[in-house]
Amino acid sequence: MCSRFLPCSARALSSTFTTHLISPCSFFTNNNTKRRRSYPPVNIIVRSMASGGQTFPPQKQETQPGKEHAMDPTPHYSSQDYKPANKLRGKIALVTGGDSGIGRAVCHCFALEGATVAFTYVKSQEEKDAQDTLKLLMQAKAADAKDPMAVPTDLGFDDNCKRVVDEVVNSYGRIDILVNNAAEQYEASSVEEINEERLERVFRTNIFSYFFVTRHALKHMKEGSSIINTTSVNAYKGNAKLLDYTATKGAIVSFTRGLALQLVERGIRVNGVAPGPVWTPLIPASFSEEECANFGKQVPMKRAAQPIEVAPSYVFLASCPESSYITGQVIHPNGMLGLYIATLLKLKLICYP
Repeated sequence: MCSRFLPCSARALSSTFTTHLISPCSFFTNNNTKRRRSYPPVNIIVRSMASGGQTFPPQKQETQPGKEHAMDPTPHYSSQDYKPANKLRGKIALVTGGDSGIGRAVCHCFALEGATVAFTYVKSQEEKDAQDTLKLLMQAKAADAKDPMAVPTDLGFDDNCKRVVDEVVNSYGRIDILVNNAAEQYEASSVEEINEERLERVFRTNIFSYFFVTRHALKHMKEGSSIINTTSVNAYKGNAKLLDYTATKGAIVSFTRGLALQLVERGIRVNGVAPGPVWTPLIPASFSEEECANFGKQVPMKRAAQPIEVAPSYVFLASCPESSYITGQVIHPNGMLGLYIATLLKLKLICYP
């Protein structure tokens, strides 16, 4: 899900980092027979997560980025109820942090809608998730779409972001849809625990990369293109335990609005998606076992979302006929959490610092 987790000792290597592409060819037989999976309907997803007991089994992953294949249960990236309609046929899409979580679901929906999809991931740490996603995209791709591409990199540095864009453009010729999605987060009980190194790390991944990838991608985008930035409900309600993460998500909202004003005359739309709690690898990699077990219960819907419940928001914003009059806006698939918090604040039933 995230695209930047090189150890600090490896940062010196970033300037000489060479991008390598995973080839999807090894995942299929010579006759390219495609095996379709059985995906749960959305109503099954909702029912299975609406009980009054624990939402998820207690679990913890000790390192970031989290691994989707190690989660219990694994997140739902698709559903039988999703009906593609060639909304993105012929489009070229780049999704950062697309190997798992929301990014994987977005990539999969884009492929089902006819787009050619490239995504980034963390080299040597997200290889299995990236390969699994490539398989899914190969199975889902339209007959006239090109093979998907997975690009490993550290998005926290401008040179690496340029390499990603160059790889995509060299392979596909242009970029029509850019989804800035990479993110990382860490808990802290006090601002005093957040040192300079950690602050820089989180900001480099969560907002610097959005600037870097966008500025290079724009050279290869034309009128009718779309940029979609992943922010968070935390940008609106605040989060005491995720202070630096929340700050970056607020910055993404402002980045989205300002960039939309810059690009409106070029015919390029810029919007955002601010999910509430979503079951992704970032959760067991960030929170304790108890927090994972109760993840999502704080929202009025009493459950976390699955990635497939958020991904269609990106399809809508990427599709020009459906959202051609929308720019500088943020969609809020958050289980009503934002409105719930705002109502409580208005009634003075809770206080936020």
